[in-house]
Amino acid sequence: MVALTVFASCHTTKFVPEGKYLLNKARIEVKDNPEISRKEMRNYLRQTQNHEVFGGWKLQLNVYNWSGRDSTKWYNKWVRKLGQAPVIYDPALTELSANQLRLALVNRGYLGTEVIVDTLKDSRKKKAEVIYSIYTNKPHYIASVDYNIPDDTLRSLILADSSKFILRSNTNFDRNMLDQARQNITDRLRNQGYFGFNKEYITFTADTTAGSRAVDLTMNVMPPYPNRIKHYDRHQPFFVRHVYVVTDYDPAREYDITKYAPDNVEYYKGLRIFYGDRHYLRPRIIDENCYITPGKKYDASDVDKTYQSFGRLGILKFININFESVGEIDGHLWVDSYILLTEGKSQTVTVSLEGTNSEGDLGFGVAATYQHRNLARGSETLTAKAGVNYESISGDMSGLINNKYAEYNGEVGIAFPKFIFPFLKKSFRQKIRANTEFSTSFTYQERPEYTRVIAGAGWKYKWTERGSMIGHTFDLLDINYVYLPKMKDEFISEIAPDNPLLRYSYEDHFIMKMGYTFYYTNKKSQVAPIGKFVYQPDIYTFRAGIETAGNLLYAGSSLSKQKRDPDSQAYKVFGIQYSQYVKLNLDYTYNHSFDRRNALVLHIGAGAAVPYGNSTILPFEKRFYSGGANSVRGWSVRTLGPGRFNGDNSVSSFMEQCGDIRLDLNMEYRAKLFWVFEMAAFIDAGNIWTIRSYENQPGGVFKFDSFYKEIAAAYGIGLRLNFNYFLLRLDCGMKAYNPALDQERWPIVHPNFKRDYALHFSVGYPF
Repeated sequence: MVALTVFASCHTTKFVPEGKYLLNKARIEVKDNPEISRKEMRNYLRQTQNHEVFGGWKLQLNVYNWSGRDSTKWYNKWVRKLGQAPVIYDPALTELSANQLRLALVNRGYLGTEVIVDTLKDSRKKKAEVIYSIYTNKPHYIASVDYNIPDDTLRSLILADSSKFILRSNTNFDRNMLDQARQNITDRLRNQGYFGFNKEYITFTADTTAGSRAVDLTMNVMPPYPNRIKHYDRHQPFFVRHVYVVTDYDPAREYDITKYAPDNVEYYKGLRIFYGDRHYLRPRIIDENCYITPGKKYDASDVDKTYQSFGRLGILKFININFESVGEIDGHLWVDSYILLTEGKSQTVTVSLEGTNSEGDLGFGVAATYQHRNLARGSETLTAKAGVNYESISGDMSGLINNKYAEYNGEVGIAFPKFIFPFLKKSFRQKIRANTEFSTSFTYQERPEYTRVIAGAGWKYKWTERGSMIGHTFDLLDINYVYLPKMKDEFISEIAPDNPLLRYSYEDHFIMKMGYTFYYTNKKSQVAPIGKFVYQPDIYTFRAGIETAGNLLYAGSSLSKQKRDPDSQAYKVFGIQYSQYVKLNLDYTYNHSFDRRNALVLHIGAGAAVPYGNSTILPFEKRFYSGGANSVRGWSVRTLGPGRFNGDNSVSSFMEQCGDIRLDLNMEYRAKLFWVFEMAAFIDAGNIWTIRSYENQPGGVFKFDSFYKEIAAAYGIGLRLNFNYFLLRLDCGMKAYNPALDQERWPIVHPNFKRDYALHFSVGYPF
């Protein structure tokens, strides 16, 4: 807070010359049309005030003003580079901004738009405020639409789908919509063979003499004009004659397919593949990723799909696709397609060092990763990881926890850039972008209290339909085996043999699950063009996942009439009880951008898990927890809940603070400061609950008539370092409402810093 005070107290006009004014505010007011977005209109201003965060704080200007007058000193240069120079009011740019605002609205059909500029100057403070008052008046509208298309074939193609061209009577005479209609028609024709067609062939004639604000519109499609191919009197479709694939393309040199020896040329399903010295991609892989077909009409959408499909192959560094006209053959126009591929680096080895901080216990780790991006000449990605972590453990549980914690882990996985499944046709494979992943993992944990071994294996599919923002993940098989070969007697006594939650957490168990996750986002439209400016609409994402475990094993045990264990009354496989449960997770995030530097992000998360059949308690690793860097940040991880349960920070309490139901409600204001620094202010709420009442978790069961009283709340601020490819985050949270306390439930009124404060260091945004 001291730093904030220093920033805010800086003299903002320190570097404003005499007789000039700091542009303190540029404001837009739309007087007569609520449909016009002021946020959108700001993109057309040619001069705006210095960047602001948190609703008006000119932080970067304050940073700039920290520098001295001497611009030759390195310190002053460095500070000025971090900050932003004062924006000096410029009457010429103000006039240009008014013209741009008017032109933007004229293009949207408001031909009578007026923009009145008021400039308020304060000579004493050396500040100016500019107010743009916009009066759009009533828009011109399209009264009728006619089509001047002499070519009957072209006319029928265009009018067959005219409803998608957005040209309708009684709509605004919006020039942006006209341009979009030109692009839509061009795309449709180029997808039906018209290789030489572009939107410059389409023009519009507007007749405004019909009446007040009425426009009679005529769309004209011009005949082809002379070009590098040949002059034809009408537009004609082109066909693809040959598809040449050059796999050793060097962008720095011209390609020449005549240089290849016959042994380095392969013909596969109509493709002519030129390999050079390295046959690093199998012909089948090239064919599966190529949508351009010899003998078929030219289709621009097939070209886009081919770019996208080859772009997913990790072994490729560059992809380029060219077309060359070969003229008229047998009454048709033909082109040859050249797909030019450049091989990337196939193998990498990385070694990383990392620090850890688990509940205040410091440690370090080292990990090595080997990756092969083309294991079997199909752009299969093999990843092998190995790592070791060491941590010094504090605390005193019967004199045990004063030594060390070591973990050794390894993982091997292979990802195929397609569906690995029998009887799938090429047409189906090409409709989706899919990955198939196989993985195995092994972890050995050695603690003073126990030794634990965790082994896992997985088979997973990921896919999205082309052109869709919907993603799917299907875990066909996910196996997890937990084995504890050693456990100290003192630790067994500490975790209480009569506590089923803790006892089950430290028993051998086996999980075989299946799962499905649905994901949707509109992030593709994050930056939408408006003229030559950009407008950032709101972004939202939704994720829903469900997983089930033990059903197949339970069915097999029942059908085979397997005997249950006499003590637990549960079935076992290989002498180990297997888990059976169903788990559901839902997350929704909404990101509202005020401008390019300020955003409000809302998040709702909920989940529920129910053990049944062979299980009475969920495995510890499948239970929900609250608190931590991505939940209610006034609490450390696994120290909140369930419900009103109040833990005592012991090992047993840590294990007990988990549940079967979760709820997270988050609101975060994010602001870009300067350089890589970002800041956030947040409010979090949430908790976890159990679905059954447990003696060792008093007050933890979920009840409809009282759960809302047990929703904890926190507030805080955060600092982030955004390096584009990764983000470091430091969040400081304070408890606002603590349902676990009887007398002091409202720490926001009487905060106890030591008790109510939590600090979180993490990577990436919380949601």
